[in-house]
Amino acid sequence: MKRFLRDNGLTLVLGLLFVACLAGQALTGLTSESADRAQHGEPALHMVAYLGSGAFLSSLFENWESEFLQMSTYVVLTAYLMQRGSPESKDLDAENPQDRDPALDAARADAPWAVRAGGLVRTIYAHSLGLTLFALFLASFALHFLNSARDAAEQAAAHGEEASGLLAHLGEAGFWFESFQNWQSEFLSTAVLVVLSIFLRERGSPESKPVSAPHSKTGTG
Repeated sequence: MKRFLRDNGLTLVLGLLFVACLAGQALTGLTSESADRAQHGEPALHMVAYLGSGAFLSSLFENWESEFLQMSTYVVLTAYLMQRGSPESKDLDAENPQDRDPALDAARADAPWAVRAGGLVRTIYAHSLGLTLFALFLASFALHFLNSARDAAEQAAAHGEEASGLLAHLGEAGFWFESFQNWQSEFLSTAVLVVLSIFLRERGSPESKPVSAPHSKTGTG
């Protein structure tokens, strides 16, 4: 157990933080929703009903969407673009192991199965991280859209108004505002990390250069 915790500590702690924050979102969201419904003389929702509501699921997937967009974009951009001095970038002045042709390692026994298989399988595997993250973005975007439309329909019904269709909702400014307000913050925070890591350090973190490394050093190697 001790070795398992040591080997997987980062994932476990991030997972616990995710669950804690998700619980906080659910509790505070239900409190806010209950207050709004009370103001309009509507019956309060219990937790299970709230977790299945368009309002909660829309806000949940709205945030997941922006995270997966940021990660997929960053993974792909760092394969082709560089930033001198940042540990987040490949080295501009040396060969990078990430650029090595995987076909050269097809005979290695410890290489992933897809590398040894070759052909289209290896080509897809060579870009599998970016493709998977982008697929998660598309799935989160679709779930955000569907639940945002559902929430809008629920709000319209509560006020005795006619709900707009899915296609009409896709063209509404409110839906895109929900997405853009998160997208811009993700790209800003990533750009800030890339630039600040040129000049600032965090001892012990693989996201930082060694504390004594010159500002001009690019990459963590």
